[in-house]
Amino acid sequence: MKLAEIESTMQKTIEATQRSFNTIRTGRANAALLDRISVEYYGTPTPLKSLAGINTPDSSTITIQPYDRSALNIIEKAISLSDIGLTPNNDGSTIRLNIPPLTSDRRKELVKSAAKLAEEGKVAIRNIRRDGVDAARKQEKSGDLSEDEARDLQDSIQKLTDKYISKVDQLLRDKETDIMTL
Repeated sequence: MKLAEIESTMQKTIEATQRSFNTIRTGRANAALLDRISVEYYGTPTPLKSLAGINTPDSSTITIQPYDRSALNIIEKAISLSDIGLTPNNDGSTIRLNIPPLTSDRRKELVKSAAKLAEEGKVAIRNIRRDGVDAARKQEKSGDLSEDEARDLQDSIQKLTDKYISKVDQLLRDKETDIMTL
């Protein structure tokens, strides 16, 4: 396993963690809140954004305009059953989600769930490190790398790991600030 491959995989983990953070609600309307919602459309689980246009006309409202009006009710049901904690309002052609201001208790809960997502990202990065170090050790045993080269590679992998874990920590700090600002 090459160092560039390891870094690329770690970068993808950072991007996945950022996408996870985007699904956590802050006090403002954000279409990314609906990214994880899947709708049972003609027997197939389909991402909501594939079935409807999603807009944020103001900071406290999300509007969902289905491409197929017959899907309005199943979209409304999927949002109701999801874990985003918002009640959809269906006016017959559009679904509106009003984003209420967050209470301080709810903000603390959201910070905890952000911390959990950050920890999942760190675990994924550590797993990538473990795989890279194992590969370096195997190359050393098979004679492809000298002992010094293997140790240097392991040190480089550890430095990458530290760099990407600090990036996850920074993402978490940014998200906590975003959640806690009124």
